[in-house]
Amino acid sequence: MKALVVGGAGPTGPFIVEGLRARGYQVAVLNRGVHPVEAPDDVERITGDPHFLEPLSQAIGDRTFDLVIASYGRLAVVAEALAGRAGRFIGVGGFVAYRGFYDPKVNFPAGLPLPTPESFALIRDPAEHRFAALVTAAEDTVFRLHPGATIFRYPYVYGPRQLVPREWSIVRRVLDRRREIVVLDGGLSLMMHGYAENLAHAIMLAIERPEAAAGMAFNCGDEVQLDQRQLIEVAAAELGVSIDLVSVPDTPTTRAIALNAPSAPKLMDIALIRERLGYRDVVPTVEAVRRTVRYYADNPLERGGSIEQRMYDAFDYAAEDRLIALTRDHLARIADLPAPETQTAHPYAHPKQAGAALDQRGR
Repeated sequence: MKALVVGGAGPTGPFIVEGLRARGYQVAVLNRGVHPVEAPDDVERITGDPHFLEPLSQAIGDRTFDLVIASYGRLAVVAEALAGRAGRFIGVGGFVAYRGFYDPKVNFPAGLPLPTPESFALIRDPAEHRFAALVTAAEDTVFRLHPGATIFRYPYVYGPRQLVPREWSIVRRVLDRRREIVVLDGGLSLMMHGYAENLAHAIMLAIERPEAAAGMAFNCGDEVQLDQRQLIEVAAAELGVSIDLVSVPDTPTTRAIALNAPSAPKLMDIALIRERLGYRDVVPTVEAVRRTVRYYADNPLERGGSIEQRMYDAFDYAAEDRLIALTRDHLARIADLPAPETQTAHPYAHPKQAGAALDQRGR
């Protein structure tokens, strides 16, 4: 059996390639060749650009494959180039197409439903959000050209080899001896994440259960999600330090300084993949975060290098220190305000004697 992996150099790539090899597939990996593919020598490397139809078609030539996993490039382009050449097609997209992902105010109440099921509305009008509409159109193209295909709506992927590693924002500050991190609204922001090995496992389940996966689009991600505060707590514990969180309100200025966080919670419903494919995390979330943090601590990124330039983090410690000082001063002023007396007793009756109309507090 021949399998083509379009991508293969990112966080999930090595796990997908190894999973296919373990299942008896002869594997080829196709990408632009910019990033090295960590795979055994028996894995064929094909250089081609999956963002454009002509160079991709030239790279594929007259080949056919029993299975194609498209996890890189433009999904609609890959689907078109492999039309009639793939026994099965598995496409990897994202959950950004859900209506309200980019602009929470388009929904009432504002924001995405928590959790968001696969049946929730997708953006189809480019005037509403062009990129989200393109993601929806790509899914439509996949199912039109490959009716038995399976789509995985990936969350943010974490693990080694990420081009925008969220953990590095924490790890670098620890390595730079920072022990205070500025967060928005207490660090309670929540964004759906999935560990690379867990997401690759989800794809393997679709391969093993073709009838259950055919024609389906699945949300996927870790079964247990951590908010930003919990992520920092796990990272600090792995690095053996104590980190104080400095909470600031969400404003344009504070958002530019604080640790990157979504403007509204985004949590996908993964009940469908659990029920239909039997998905369960192979690596528990806390362990997955620990592994990722340790990887970046042991393999630090270049300061100001190409990866840092992609990140939503200026690492402007002077600006952080100014904001921390203002916040501490503000909290000190609040502490000086007289606090009004409030009811502290439990609101329900707790009588000490039987038969009394009211208890001793008049409840």
